[in-house]
Amino acid sequence: MGISLAMGWRHLLFENWRVDPESIAERLPEGLTVDTYDGAGWLSVVPFTNVAVRPQGLPAAVGQPLPEINLRTYVTCDGEPGVYFFSLDAQGIAGVIGARVTQHLPYYYAKISLEGDGDRVRFDSRRRHPGTRPARYTATYGPSGEAFESSDDPLAGFLTERYRFYTEASDGTMRYTDVDHESWTLYPAEADIETNTLFRADGFKHPEGEPVLYYSPGVDVTAGTSSRWTGGTQ
Repeated sequence: MGISLAMGWRHLLFENWRVDPESIAERLPEGLTVDTYDGAGWLSVVPFTNVAVRPQGLPAAVGQPLPEINLRTYVTCDGEPGVYFFSLDAQGIAGVIGARVTQHLPYYYAKISLEGDGDRVRFDSRRRHPGTRPARYTATYGPSGEAFESSDDPLAGFLTERYRFYTEASDGTMRYTDVDHESWTLYPAEADIETNTLFRADGFKHPEGEPVLYYSPGVDVTAGTSSRWTGGTQ
């Protein structure tokens, strides 16, 4: 039986790309449907760091840091919106193993550094997981412009206000996990993306055009346990 986790998500960049929904649909497990905005599917690269990852109920002081980066898309399952992850690269070996076992998430061990320099974050990730395709991401990013609430921007809300993720277990069953946090405070973002091979590593062509960028200083999060999807409202 899994346990609920508490953590903080900090220094997030939401790097969002418009793509053909069909290019996503062919990669999804049965039961998931691409969630579109303005007729487009979306792929998002999200570098950030987890802080104080711990079982819910324990003090933050006993938690562990876990920098990570993920490639995700937006889906519905029987009409219920959520996120589907194509990959999650993370620094901590124990956390990677634990998330794979308890949450059925496609985590990969990576060597990651995250450094702050004033209002800019330097993020560098290199996948080190044995037997997988190499993946590298290097960027410097930070806020630009004035803060706004995600609820004030329909696209920002679509891309960030997600409170469930879906996964496919090794036996082919669909599973879901609910997460809880306050609404996002976002900023327009600037990003100097030097290297990004996550799309290629996960079997996608690099999207054309320019991404929509948001930055957030973060939120505190509670993630529930993984449950089997049985259809309808859970």
